[in-house]
Amino acid sequence: MPHEGNLLQAAVVFLLAAVLTVPLAKRLQLGAVLGYLFAGVIIGPSVLGLIGNPQSVAQFSELGVVLLLFIIGLELSPKRLWVMRKAVFGVGLAQVLLTGLVMGVVALWLFGQTWNSAIVLGLGLALSSTAFGLQSLAERKELNQPHGRLAFAILLFQDIAAIPLIAMVPLLAGSDHPTTEAQGLQHVLQILGSIAVVIIGGRYLLRPVFRIVAKTGLREVSTATALLVVIGTAWLMELVGVSMALGAFLAGLLLADSEYRHELESQIEPFKGLLLGLFFISVGMGANLSLLLSSPLVVIGLTLLLIGLKLPLLYAVGRRVGDLNRESALRLGVVLAAGGEFAFVVFKIGRDQGLFEPHLYDVLVLTITLSMAVTPLLLLVCPKLFKTKVKPVEVPEEYRAIESDAPRVVIAGMGRMGQIVARILRAQNISFIALDTSVETIELTRSFGGMPVFYGDPQRPEILHAAKVDQAEFFVIAMDDPQINIKTAEQVRNLYPHMKIIARARNRQHVHRLVDLDASPVRETFYSSLEMSRRTLVGLGLTQAQADARITRFKNHDLQVLAAQHAVYDDAAKVMQTAEEARTELARLFEMDRLEEESDKV
Repeated sequence: MPHEGNLLQAAVVFLLAAVLTVPLAKRLQLGAVLGYLFAGVIIGPSVLGLIGNPQSVAQFSELGVVLLLFIIGLELSPKRLWVMRKAVFGVGLAQVLLTGLVMGVVALWLFGQTWNSAIVLGLGLALSSTAFGLQSLAERKELNQPHGRLAFAILLFQDIAAIPLIAMVPLLAGSDHPTTEAQGLQHVLQILGSIAVVIIGGRYLLRPVFRIVAKTGLREVSTATALLVVIGTAWLMELVGVSMALGAFLAGLLLADSEYRHELESQIEPFKGLLLGLFFISVGMGANLSLLLSSPLVVIGLTLLLIGLKLPLLYAVGRRVGDLNRESALRLGVVLAAGGEFAFVVFKIGRDQGLFEPHLYDVLVLTITLSMAVTPLLLLVCPKLFKTKVKPVEVPEEYRAIESDAPRVVIAGMGRMGQIVARILRAQNISFIALDTSVETIELTRSFGGMPVFYGDPQRPEILHAAKVDQAEFFVIAMDDPQINIKTAEQVRNLYPHMKIIARARNRQHVHRLVDLDASPVRETFYSSLEMSRRTLVGLGLTQAQADARITRFKNHDLQVLAAQHAVYDDAAKVMQTAEEARTELARLFEMDRLEEESDKV
């Protein structure tokens, strides 16, 4: 068991816990944030007790929140905020105020909290997890859907709102030591002076500094400079009694339009991710699991109350203010119903300032953690509530009616490859028919001179019959999906055994499967890759004739290897063995060519 003072052992414990739990949580579609929280719970005092003093870790891990807010500031350029102003400051403000008001009233009347702690509780619980929400949307490829775009705008406003909320908590908590009017004025002047230093320094000093550092070409110095800006600004703001997070946010905002913004973001991002993960681990370590055993009804009841209040409010905001339909509004509510990472920060400051009792803080942390754990389950259930009805594709009758004389060639798929084949056949006055299942593709292709392209699935026998495949000489399969290409080749081979099939293949395995169907495969990137290699060789000093000879040698050799691998393509070990032998043989052949060229020169 590692000793608290042994930094290396503690680092091993943290990293091992993260490496084991985060990938598992991602595989279970629970998200990285939940993985970090679980890692903290496991190594914390409540379970294994591998780290005995979570508070010492929390002080260091708060840098993760500082770096997160710096990057948020970097991303909030004035131009971007102006474009998204309605969604961010309209819908986002409505969500935070409405949810904060309802949560605050419940805390004040139902749970008997004081007015200042009720304000912090309401606004803190109104915030959702940016990392958790955006990751969930990205994993489900929903960021560009209506509820995804609105969720991003709301989370953006919440991130902005968290800054004044963090700064407001100590003011709401008050002070045990009365201050004179002169001392209060001096404090205000110190704050304003620090903000002025940050603004002036960010505008007139940082850019020349970054320009000098960039000229050195030393990446480590650039990283150190970026960290110095963030941590130095946070430290300066903390000296005058303002939140470190506010200082970091201001620094990021000032550099949002800088030409070094992307460089700064790339330098800070690894530290932000690691330290933010450490922050979540420290929160998990501080989770008092004994409450779940001693008061399970209270903790579970508060978790259900949080989601039960927040989800309908988000649904209402999405419908009334965000103009979403019912399904999108429900998805918005599910994604943002859980508590957020900034709530941990706000409530920790509230506990330290005496707004909350330690017991209430423990309950709040456990409640937010459980709400995050429930969210992935709700996301899995949500699609079943709204089973998307597949609308039939509206296809004009002229696209369906396949009218043509007996074609010599039938093309399945009018994508990039199919269009080139069709253009060349048309230029040669060779009759053909093309089939595709995309109305947009058909419209686009027909607009260029009325190509004989028709709507139809080439896997359906009646479509193949209508296209008069039985009278064609060649069937060209040029669709994007390799599995559909293989199934189409199977169908054509079964119905028309003597048909000559040329099929697009994505890789060597698809080549082998198409060869089994007696089709002639064409690898979609093979010949373009050969041409790129030819030009590279010429650029490196070979003559055009030498480059042509090398490319021809490689092509012939690769075709021989492909034919040899066809006999063993279902045996991975033998395929690897033939590939290794082929690499050795190719190197030998190239060396022979080189020696022969040198002897010719002599």
